Amino acid sequence: MRILQIVAITLGVLGIAGFSLAGCDKVQSQNTLESIKQKNELVVGVFGDKPPFGYINKEGQNDGFDVMIAKQIGKDLLGDEGKVKFILVEAASREEFLRSNKVDIMMANFTQTKERQERLDFAKPYMKVSLGVVSKDGAITDISQLEGKTLIVNKGTTADFYFTKHYPNIKLLKFEQNTETFAALKDGRGDALAHDNTLLFAWSKENPDFQVGIKQIGDNDVIAPAVKKGNQELLEWLNAEMDKLRINGFLLEAYHEKLAPFFTDDVQAQDIVFE
Repeated sequence: MRILQIVAITLGVLGIAGFSLAGCDKVQSQNTLESIKQKNELVVGVFGDKPPFGYINKEGQNDGFDVMIAKQIGKDLLGDEGKVKFILVEAASREEFLRSNKVDIMMANFTQTKERQERLDFAKPYMKVSLGVVSKDGAITDISQLEGKTLIVNKGTTADFYFTKHYPNIKLLKFEQNTETFAALKDGRGDALAHDNTLLFAWSKENPDFQVGIKQIGDNDVIAPAVKKGNQELLEWLNAEMDKLRINGFLLEAYHEKLAPFFTDDVQAQDIVFE
């Protein structure tokens, strides 16, 4: 009897372990290439408040450069851009949404950095970017001028990480949403705002009282689609897709349709997209 009890308990434990492992496998496979095809839907994370890259337009629809590319990805993968489901994210939540399978692909204007590459997989890039600083009348033209002043950034962005690491003496005022960040600059709650220079070029055109006094800080970076770490099949498919969209001129087409109207004439396509 004692032996039978031990055997029963052992089998029960193994059964629970097997169930748990199966559950883990299910979670891990939720956003694989095959599972996306089976559910016939591609879930993509984008911004809702970062024009011209990802935003909600006057018709209440997702719009922007990132969105246009994501729709084409969905069309090429599933045959219909209408099968793309967009999930709005904040900058600080992008990694968590991928790790928890809330999205299949993250395309919320995601800068590829060494730190993020340790935790996520990035496909081939579709856009070039670096950090910039905008201020009233472009008064801030050098980082040294920010000593003793307040710099506004978005939480979880490249600007947040960069200034926290390299310039700890500069006071940072952080917000979750882009709308809050730019409102704080216009209200005078900070002396300058650091963000992707491509966004600042577009914003300053619409707000001529503010100019991008520092157009590039640090290294040039790239924007790329990101997937959950280890999602190899989806990553390989995306790499081939990004090559295709670059070679057939789609990225350039998307630039002229979604970005060029927001930029001044001195910003050229080759400065922004991969051709």
